[in-house]
Amino acid sequence: MNEPGQSSSVVVRERSCRMRMAGVEVGKTTGSHECGGCGKRINDRYLLKAVDLYWHEDCLKCGCCDCRLGEVGSTLYKKANLLLCKRDYLRLFGTTGHCSACNKVIPAFEMVMRAKTNVYHLECFACQQCNHRFCVGDRFYLCDNKILCEYDYEERMVFANMSYSSDSLAHIKRQNGTTKVPLKDMPEMLTS
Repeated sequence: MNEPGQSSSVVVRERSCRMRMAGVEVGKTTGSHECGGCGKRINDRYLLKAVDLYWHEDCLKCGCCDCRLGEVGSTLYKKANLLLCKRDYLRLFGTTGHCSACNKVIPAFEMVMRAKTNVYHLECFACQQCNHRFCVGDRFYLCDNKILCEYDYEERMVFANMSYSSDSLAHIKRQNGTTKVPLKDMPEMLTS
């Protein structure tokens, strides 16, 4: 644990009376371990070793939520003189990235929606044309890196097809030299 924020492993629980630890012989009364949390001698059946210190099981706790770090996993984090569980470390210091809709930071613990390589806050995952919020089972489309509902996507495709077809508004305007287009000359998709 040399760098702030770097993860560290909690050493597997060691039996203090039956194992050799850090060169101390088994059963020797000298060289007992002092707890890195409370400073008292460790006489418990089990002890933990983390960040180069020995700990009572009850003393090695997260600096935020007070969970016992030996019970929540084998990883702890140290930053700003705090020992933290993974969840609190990510909540305080971690990020998932930036939301593709609002461009704000997404905390690592927050639920997200993904569309290809884009990541979104749950509240930002909506049609970026009409702001329609999606429900489970709704279809959406990723078009030009924007999320669109089915209606807005189809509307965009209609207008995109118009601009490429020979009957497009621009083509009709060039042929007639006018901005008014008779309804009968409009593409069939719009008149139906």
